[in-house]
Amino acid sequence: MAYQLNKKLINLVPYEPISGEYEVRLDANESFISVSEDMRAQICSVVMQADFNRYPDPLCTDLREIFAKKNGVGVDNVAVGNGSDELISILMNSFLEKGDKVVTLSPDFSMYSFYCSGAECENVVLKKDENFNITVDEIITCANENNARMIIFSNPCNPTSCGIEAQEIRRLIKNVSALVVLDEAYMDFWDQSILSEINDYDNLIVLKTCSKAVGLAAIRLGFAVSNSVLTRAINAAKSPYNVNTLTQEIGKIILSNDEYVRCSREQILESKEYLYNALCKYNCSGFEVLESKTNFIYIKTDRAKDIFEKLKTHSIVVRCFGNGLRITAGTKAENEKLINCLDKIL
Repeated sequence: MAYQLNKKLINLVPYEPISGEYEVRLDANESFISVSEDMRAQICSVVMQADFNRYPDPLCTDLREIFAKKNGVGVDNVAVGNGSDELISILMNSFLEKGDKVVTLSPDFSMYSFYCSGAECENVVLKKDENFNITVDEIITCANENNARMIIFSNPCNPTSCGIEAQEIRRLIKNVSALVVLDEAYMDFWDQSILSEINDYDNLIVLKTCSKAVGLAAIRLGFAVSNSVLTRAINAAKSPYNVNTLTQEIGKIILSNDEYVRCSREQILESKEYLYNALCKYNCSGFEVLESKTNFIYIKTDRAKDIFEKLKTHSIVVRCFGNGLRITAGTKAENEKLINCLDKIL
């Protein structure tokens, strides 16, 4: 008899990022800033000195210490992952059991539902209104009525660039029994983080990434921050050598350079503001530029697909979400080329 895939795999479609060569890529919310020549030299040095025949530090000891000091938390509050994606997968597969209910929001990061499906959990999707708003009361009611074991969402939100303020997040955590997984991948561009409060709650995990403001998308590095009990459980559930030596060493170099991290964030925010102001001139009926709390801009328009395809003919790629476009802030030249092309298209 022929081998048959199981039900959760047979209809699974692989994630397919936009492929092809484009002069301007504003589709993946990456930083347009790369590391300096001096830091590249430091990276080359650690590569040359790496013991390639040895496993990496399973606890990421030095990296955790640097992150903890930088963010004002304890080392025993930090777990490290091969990107936030791995950490989401660990949380879904280890903190949940088959049939448990997970509340997600829509629209939001699609991988939450993907990993929920893989963990054989029931995904309860709570839809935002037409302006991408949702109240904490709605989330609380949904979670409690469904006896949810986990609530997971991005704040600020990918792809809408909207956010929920910290005081409302606190109210959510206090009024549910579910584990609240708060993905702060884009919080470096806003001021409503509750990372420093993780020890105040027994049901909160905050996810952080190095792929956005820090500009380290290539090395896949993420952090889960929570009270020591939850952190210990995450470290027990992950594979022992999940973060390779080179990622650890590069992460230590970059995260130790406060000036680089600060300047990168400022440049990205400056680029975002320029792009937002430039796009707002197109605001009209059927074309709405949302105020952004991230490193990208979201546009609501019925012409999204048409604009997306026409930009590609100019060697510019952005992300298209049905009746919306998500555009990452780029270099000055990239932003200007985008605006020039939109002038012609619109």
